[in-house]
Amino acid sequence: MPQTNPFHSLVPRKMTDSELARSIRLNIEAELDAINLYAAHIDATDNEEAKAILRHVMDEEREHAALFWQLIARLDPEQAQHDREASEKYRLITTGAPHEEVEAVGKEG
Repeated sequence: MPQTNPFHSLVPRKMTDSELARSIRLNIEAELDAINLYAAHIDATDNEEAKAILRHVMDEEREHAALFWQLIARLDPEQAQHDREASEKYRLITTGAPHEEVEAVGKEG
């Protein structure tokens, strides 16, 4: 009879939010790697059935990455601030604002 330790997946302590955010960033990296891998598989085959399954799974990975990113914004207030500033910079860049105005975002005060 196989011997399995029922406690093998228990961790010795709980993570802080900062540690969890670092771990979630690694999860995002894995999700993005998976998306790129599935996209390469789609490009490399003419099998429409396989492409349909791969697209479905790839879309789920995209959702996972997006959910993880939202979680990081809640776990890491500094990251949340960078996200807000990046959104404002994006808006300014895409509406033709001067470089100086874009670079001033986040430096007010």
